[in-house]
Amino acid sequence: MTQQDRQRIAAGLADGLSYRQIARRLDRPASTITREIARNGGPAGYRPQQAYQATLRRARRGTPAPPPASTPPVAAMEQEIIEMAVRAGMPRTAARVHHDLALSEDGRRTAAELTRRLNVSAASVSVAVNNLVQAGYARRERDPRGRRDIYVIDDDAWYRSVLISRHQTLETVRATMSLAEAHGLDGPVGQRLAKTAAFLERVSLDMIESADRWRHLLTPSDPTEGRS
Repeated sequence: MTQQDRQRIAAGLADGLSYRQIARRLDRPASTITREIARNGGPAGYRPQQAYQATLRRARRGTPAPPPASTPPVAAMEQEIIEMAVRAGMPRTAARVHHDLALSEDGRRTAAELTRRLNVSAASVSVAVNNLVQAGYARRERDPRGRRDIYVIDDDAWYRSVLISRHQTLETVRATMSLAEAHGLDGPVGQRLAKTAAFLERVSLDMIESADRWRHLLTPSDPTEGRS
């Protein structure tokens, strides 16, 4: 691995590319990219110069680098999920927090646990959690034994996110229709905006009907819930 390769890896991470996309850029196996990033700070902490210095130190010691926390295939799959969320518009730290909550046994973490596990600041975790809560992907609970918050992802999180998305879409529908009427529904601009509003409204209605119909898949304890 050359220093130029490491700089291109850092550039790829900054651009939000997946490990596989970076590997294709460098014409190297994805497993090589996964190991390089995992042993040198992870996707959030990877720095080319530090990675180079760490490689020199390991070579001088003559000892192998410590293995990544997950096996390369699993780590690559987990990173790909995070990258897909980022490409869909979720901030990277929020995507990492959401993924880490999903991987916890009970779907619960404290701010301190997230800060330590993701190697980010408490402020970054706070901003990320606010983003997730607003979108319905997570919720806060107060620890009854202390003064700290606990962040939770439960079985109904995806359903709540659909409800919030539908509400936001309907607000867009109302605003777009008002603008269409202001331009005049008999003109080309008004007609185009009205068609847009009608399309978004129908899609949002179909979305919530589908979410209600399949909600039972998220709550297996009550298999009849959400059936039409």
